[in-house]
Amino acid sequence: MLAEILVLAVFPALLMAAACWDIASYTIPNAIPLALVAAFAVFAIAVHLSPGMLGWHALAGLAGLVLGFLLFAFNFVGGGDAKLFAATALMLGFRDLMDYALFASILGGALTLGILAMRRVPLPRSLTGQGWIMRLHDEKQGIPYGVALALAAVAVLPDSGIFHIAASA
Repeated sequence: MLAEILVLAVFPALLMAAACWDIASYTIPNAIPLALVAAFAVFAIAVHLSPGMLGWHALAGLAGLVLGFLLFAFNFVGGGDAKLFAATALMLGFRDLMDYALFASILGGALTLGILAMRRVPLPRSLTGQGWIMRLHDEKQGIPYGVALALAAVAVLPDSGIFHIAASA
């Protein structure tokens, strides 16, 4: 039951919190990726994940961290995005990492194109008092890529290995 709660409620809630925080402030607090890692640790204990499987998940998280920080170093994503990607890679493991990365890339591209298109249109006066909308509309700001990362993880989750493990626990 605990594993199901983690996969069906806790993981998606943390991912959506990251997305909301990123869209509102262009930051993802360190507490969110840390909470994802902690929730995965509880999940691993709850389902008695084998040491081999745990190792593969840890390796996926490490690969996600390396890739995320390479993207950060080249200024493609923010530091919070890199940490969120790594924590999500740990959660999903190698089995689902490529699907996750593909979905994140597609959704990130769509998000980028949508925000860039929105920035070409003047904001209605009624929205100019909203700080987060002003940041989204500001051409000097980046793209809140954590939104794409979170949505991609939620999209991959129902077919993921951890979902099937939780369902059979």
